[in-house]
Amino acid sequence: MSHQTSVQLPRGRPRSFDTEAAVERAMGVFWSRGYHATALPDLLRATKLSRGSLYAAFGDKHSLFLRALDRYVANALTRMDVELDPRREPVDGLRAYLAGYVDRTSGANGRRGCLLVATAMELAGHDAEVDRRIGSFFKAMEARVADALSRAKAAGKLADGVEPSSAARILVCFVEGLRVVGKTAPTRITSQATVDALLDRFIR
Repeated sequence: MSHQTSVQLPRGRPRSFDTEAAVERAMGVFWSRGYHATALPDLLRATKLSRGSLYAAFGDKHSLFLRALDRYVANALTRMDVELDPRREPVDGLRAYLAGYVDRTSGANGRRGCLLVATAMELAGHDAEVDRRIGSFFKAMEARVADALSRAKAAGKLADGVEPSSAARILVCFVEGLRVVGKTAPTRITSQATVDALLDRFIR
């Protein structure tokens, strides 16, 4: 849901703007340039805000970055909830989840990469708030995959000896590794064949 925020400018009347749209635009800048390479003028151009409006609404560059990262995480988890919806067959859901990563690691999408992976490489170990968000995301991601695998196991679809939580960790590490490899723009056929081969090791 979009939220309208009114900020008091130095002179004149308060100006209202869509804060969620501003966060979305800022997210695009951070995603393309990285945290340290993003300067305040980049954010002002992208959000179409004055310096005073941006600081009044978001505090500072770091706070705006955390809002953008939260938005990216929320979008990713929402997408997973659709792909791994418990109302669909769990194996179909897992295939949809993996196919989504094939799309996101191919061509221009692949070259752009993943904001979370890029942030982890740039800031992990140096920013406690970033560490907390990234750790929480991967934990939530792994839990969703483990749940789908558990449902597949209950339906008799997992191969003998496959333990859902361990398999989930392998799949999460694999797909996030794909995001890194995707920076070199692998072909969709190669990526799809690879993910299918991996999943087939876990299912009957």
